[in-house]
Amino acid sequence: MMLRFYAQDMGTLYYGDNFDILKRYIEDESVDLVYLDPPFNSAQNYNAFFHEKDGTAAASQIHAFEDTWSWNQESQKVYEELVMEPGKVSDVLQAFKTFLGTNDMMAYLAMIAPRLVELRRVLKPTGSLYLHCDSTASHYLKLLCDAVFGPENFRNEIIWKRADTVKGNFGQGSRFFDRNTDSIIFYARTEANKFNPIFKPYSEEYIETSYRHIESKTGRRYQLISMDGPGGAAKGNPSYEVMGITRYWRYSKEKMQQLIDTGLVVQTSPGAVPRRKQYLDEGKGVPAQSLWDDIPALHSQSAERLGYPTQKPVALLERIINASSDKGEVVLDPFCGCGTTIDAAEKLGRKWIGIDITQLATTLIKNRLRDTYGDKVEIQTVGEPTTAGEALKLAEDDKYQFQWWALGLLGARPVEQKKGADHGIDGKLLFRDDPRETRLEQIIIQVKGGHTSVKDVRDLRGVLDREKAAIGVLITIEEPTKPMKEEAASVGFYVHKMNGKKYPRLQLRTIKELMDGKDIEKPSNVAAVDETFKRAQKAKSKDMQRKLFEEE
Repeated sequence: MMLRFYAQDMGTLYYGDNFDILKRYIEDESVDLVYLDPPFNSAQNYNAFFHEKDGTAAASQIHAFEDTWSWNQESQKVYEELVMEPGKVSDVLQAFKTFLGTNDMMAYLAMIAPRLVELRRVLKPTGSLYLHCDSTASHYLKLLCDAVFGPENFRNEIIWKRADTVKGNFGQGSRFFDRNTDSIIFYARTEANKFNPIFKPYSEEYIETSYRHIESKTGRRYQLISMDGPGGAAKGNPSYEVMGITRYWRYSKEKMQQLIDTGLVVQTSPGAVPRRKQYLDEGKGVPAQSLWDDIPALHSQSAERLGYPTQKPVALLERIINASSDKGEVVLDPFCGCGTTIDAAEKLGRKWIGIDITQLATTLIKNRLRDTYGDKVEIQTVGEPTTAGEALKLAEDDKYQFQWWALGLLGARPVEQKKGADHGIDGKLLFRDDPRETRLEQIIIQVKGGHTSVKDVRDLRGVLDREKAAIGVLITIEEPTKPMKEEAASVGFYVHKMNGKKYPRLQLRTIKELMDGKDIEKPSNVAAVDETFKRAQKAKSKDMQRKLFEEE
């Protein structure tokens, strides 16, 4: 029986290709808001991106950090299937092919197009889509979105100023302005899309010039605003005398007297037109417009930075989620990466759906949510192995995806970002043996998806000694042999300095044991560590949008 997403599901994380996931699992008109930030190598040379391809390269899975799209047999197949369906999407893709030829940009557009069609299908009539991109692709993506959603449903091209300065080529022959902005293209599903206005804090300059009056008794800042009735008699405004001045007013005589009695009407001098007090602390702020220059990108020292490429600040997603959804509604991110959209949706009380094609991302997201919200967060996962047989299939298909998933069973995270030699360490857990010492003890983990023998245990023993680690763990698909168990037992025990307990120094665990809930033997204060991704912060009580307002 096919498992589909319904609104009562609080949070569902899918592992797999988002096009397939959307078609198989997500119901029509079940999503209130979509945000997507498709992987795209915008840092490469712009001209090189339009270099012609011969179409013979074999399609490969898009892994984390490998965010290029190439014209190959897969993209050619997708393109042909799309153009065979009559309609605007077919028309615009054929026009793109005529203009662009077979290059990476064309491959990118051909792969994004069917996903946009599916995303439109799953959006409710009141729903909206925000597509994050840069100046390299924004103009093509707007035309593609016009074809999918209709030009009448275009709402904004939001310009996000992600940096004040960028590393450019100033002084070295650069012939263009350095690029420090992204585009976020905002489309509605229909003309009935939900929209909640967002307000930004007033600037200090605006406060000083516009709210220059201060009440002596309360210290409250205020400005004086007109009470004239716009349009005069033609608009039905009443005419009467107030403080010696007769004209058309915007309030009834009774309402005006109430304002006078409460001290809200001020006549600055005899004969001057009375005006009304408007207090600064009663204002909502400045309505956010299409230039977002108040949410900085994450820098190397940002507290929320996890080290994931292209990670966006939570405040950016909070603004989008607050603007186009309400509490309890469903937010979908089909390229969820390190899970910033999911984090923001969880914080703001939305249901959420996250999809990613790498186990590295899905493992990171689960750890991020648990680090931030503790055990109270409920995460339903779909597409990950549920049996030892499925785990074996994943190991055969992609050893790195298998490795990342297996580490997640222990709550560990991958040590190294790049593929290649791992120096015998796939993941780590840390614990503090003696609170008086700064040094942390290590539990190092190896994951083996194929055949294993006593040699693998001996190799891990060597790594254990080299790293001076407390405990080593070998995770295998196969049941360990008797010689493997004997070799592991010969390594002895690690004795905890504080609690005096003994822990086997080299432990063997099969995937089946871990999936059945059997943990490793370890101290209670063990924490995941990873040399690529930092640990997420605990949840704060206030969302980042409000924090930005208060800091102003």
